[in-house]
Amino acid sequence: MSVALVTGASSGIGRAFAERLARDGYDLVVVARRRGRLEELASRLRSDPGVAVEIIAADLGDPASLARVERRAGEGPDIDLLVNNAGFGAYMPFARLPPERVEQLIRVHVVATTRLARAVVPGMLERGRGTIVNVASMLAFSATIPPDPMPHRVVYAATKAYLVAFSQALAAELGSSAIKVQALCPGTVATEFHVVQGAPGPLPGSMDPADVVAASLAGLELGEVVCAPTIGRRAASRGGRERTDALHRPPIGASRLPLPGLSRAIARISGACPFLPAVGPRLARLDRRWRT
Repeated sequence: MSVALVTGASSGIGRAFAERLARDGYDLVVVARRRGRLEELASRLRSDPGVAVEIIAADLGDPASLARVERRAGEGPDIDLLVNNAGFGAYMPFARLPPERVEQLIRVHVVATTRLARAVVPGMLERGRGTIVNVASMLAFSATIPPDPMPHRVVYAATKAYLVAFSQALAAELGSSAIKVQALCPGTVATEFHVVQGAPGPLPGSMDPADVVAASLAGLELGEVVCAPTIGRRAASRGGRERTDALHRPPIGASRLPLPGLSRAIARISGACPFLPAVGPRLARLDRRWRT
């Protein structure tokens, strides 16, 4: 039986991954801070007698808790799929962002993701197969856009940009193996993420978490290293068929989209993502300069 380890599994995209992977026949190791929610999730998933679910209640921003999850990820070559989904936003001006919150953002998004990937890769290489999905964000590509109307997001966006670069570099390093690596970059998703930031509910036009997961898994089949499901949704509504579009293809033996392709891709999601209305026009100007 294949085993998937999913962090941030108590809600949102992480829970949707756990539910979908259980249906696909995976046993699960689910990780999150809220044990009660993990127990509720495990109870539902175990109603299928063929699914085993292991719970680890852990705050990945705490070094001791991360070490526990890391040991589980690396003990024995049994983790076939790692989904690094745990994260939070902490949107506010950089000068007002508490230093301890800065450190937590980096610990959860960067340190935990990197260490858990490092824990599973040796076993995957030994087996000759495996998959790592690092949940980033379209905000990974927003660094030069000022915080109006987008959120104040300096550290958050920087950590997500790291996840994209880390995933691409790891995919390149492992390109001769059968291990797949993906940076999943959704736009706004109907989860608790923005409610925690103070929004009254999911933002208009948000994508369903289950659709994000479906796009990610389809992207893995297509060999996408950077998967942008919101772009795929917009394309599907025009083309009448489900598909995902990659901002980049695998770095070994395939081509990548040049800068103009990236600008057109992000411009296509401007209307769907309330936080990205300024991205398309700015990248279009960059596109024109690139062409000349």
